[in-house]
Amino acid sequence: MFTFKKISAVMFAGALALSLGACSSSKETAGSNSSKKEESTGYPTKAISVVAPSGAGGGWDLTARSFTKILSETKLVNQPLTVENKPGGGGAVFMAEYATQQAENNDMLLVNSPPIIINNLKKEGNSPYGYKNTTPLAQLTKDYGAIVVKTDSKFKDLKSVLDEVKKNPSKLTFAGGSAPGSMDHLISILPAYKYGVDPTKIKYVSYDGGGEAITALLGGNADVIGTDASSVKEFLKAGKVRVLAITASERLSGDFKDVPTAKEQGIDAEFTIWRGVFGPEKMSKEALVFWEKTIDKLVQSPEWKKEVETQGWELEYKNSSDFKTFLDEQEKQVQQLLTALGMQK
Repeated sequence: MFTFKKISAVMFAGALALSLGACSSSKETAGSNSSKKEESTGYPTKAISVVAPSGAGGGWDLTARSFTKILSETKLVNQPLTVENKPGGGGAVFMAEYATQQAENNDMLLVNSPPIIINNLKKEGNSPYGYKNTTPLAQLTKDYGAIVVKTDSKFKDLKSVLDEVKKNPSKLTFAGGSAPGSMDHLISILPAYKYGVDPTKIKYVSYDGGGEAITALLGGNADVIGTDASSVKEFLKAGKVRVLAITASERLSGDFKDVPTAKEQGIDAEFTIWRGVFGPEKMSKEALVFWEKTIDKLVQSPEWKKEVETQGWELEYKNSSDFKTFLDEQEKQVQQLLTALGMQK
């Protein structure tokens, strides 16, 4: 059952690399040696682009940059890896391009999370394309939602915000790095919904990525933002923001150890954010096998585990087969959620 009581968006994944070389042997015949000379070096043969369908600074962008950085450092991929930011529509704009113009482009991967399902199912800003127009490769991590204000805000805890919103739901401006009805919107309104506020009356402004949402908050263009915890970690450490609540089931460690969960404050609102990597819908078998094996090696490497810890994420890896099965199930759950909001298509 997928309810507002607990929105768990988990993500699965797949990835492991194909070693295509051939070992020559002194006992091999001249014929077999000549056939080896004709063998291809195999995929990939050129640079790989990893797309974050948002502006810089948000969860997709950080995931893409960590993914490419560790793949390069560990030499699991010998071709150059670059990150491209393609903002628009909370990921929906690039999803249309990926599904139509890049459907056979083995050299372009996509980082995404629950919006790849949500955007395809919601009524407003609906995208005709979703995860079924990709090749799911792997779930890499999970993160949690955060309710955030500026350091000098009058709000010191989650309930003070919710009391204000309950008096006048449209008084405060909430913002996030995804479109209405998408992930940051759900994070923003979930505590208020659980507090008895009509979520349709809350003023929500969307930006292209968590980085832009944080800029809006710091610039006074938003009172509160709902975003992923990892995106605000550096701003919290720098003393620029106050995190009022985390949507985890229990307190996080590290930089968030002093931040109470929503549940601790009497609001039963949990939201788990998964993030993963996708290939194009018509990805070749060779490329799929390469990424399955390569990502499997990546997530087991000490370098990746350290990067995940540094970013404040939690490692939650699923291979491509399990990831695909999960997404099929998650689609039904998200449909139930949007129906409760009156935002289903």
